Amino acid sequence: MENESKFSQFISEFKVRPDDIDMFNHVHNSTYFDYVLAARYEQMEIFYKMPMEEFLSQGFGWVVRSAFVDYKRPLGLGDRFSVQTGIESINSKGCRVKFEIKILKTDKVACDGWFDYIMIDISTGRSVKVSDEMILKYSI
Repeated sequence: MENESKFSQFISEFKVRPDDIDMFNHVHNSTYFDYVLAARYEQMEIFYKMPMEEFLSQGFGWVVRSAFVDYKRPLGLGDRFSVQTGIESINSKGCRVKFEIKILKTDKVACDGWFDYIMIDISTGRSVKVSDEMILKYSI
């Protein structure tokens, strides 16, 4: 992942579990999205110091508006891998988070891409503006 963004990049590490494997004996394509979401959830708490629970307690949630993934090579059972993520852009309408999943044994990219998120009011399900305070907190 090129670090062209002015925002920080963070890395989480995981291991492929048996329930991640599909009938073709590699990680199912949808599971890569789960890996990115798990990494972001962890990174929100550890690095931004504003975990998802804090958004939820304020009545807000982040939802995926669109996503793109470019698969390059499969992950297999037992593979250890890293998920590097970082905000590419953030404003009052939402944010784009880019990611790269890398196989640790080979240091090769399994896939990369991005997610566009919008913030919603949980009680209405409608999008809301991201506050300046939240933008500042995530602009590290």
